[in-house]
Amino acid sequence: MAMAAAEIETLIRTGLPGAEVTITDLAGDGNHYAAHVVAPEFAGKPRIAQHKLVYAALGGRMGEELHALQLTTAAPI
Repeated sequence: MAMAAAEIETLIRTGLPGAEVTITDLAGDGNHYAAHVVAPEFAGKPRIAQHKLVYAALGGRMGEELHALQLTTAAPI
């Protein structure tokens, strides 16, 4: 089942309040997305820890409702 970009954005913003989130549908099929997330919680954390925070915000939907997510994360400058 496909997941809407707006739902992905809402989940990430809810899990990481204050995050700047940009979602792009890569294939136009509602199954392959790219997410660019900038959040204060990422400061001082390695990239893998940043990605884990995003996956936690998605609440286990990765690999289920959300088939593929190309993830780019950063702390605010």
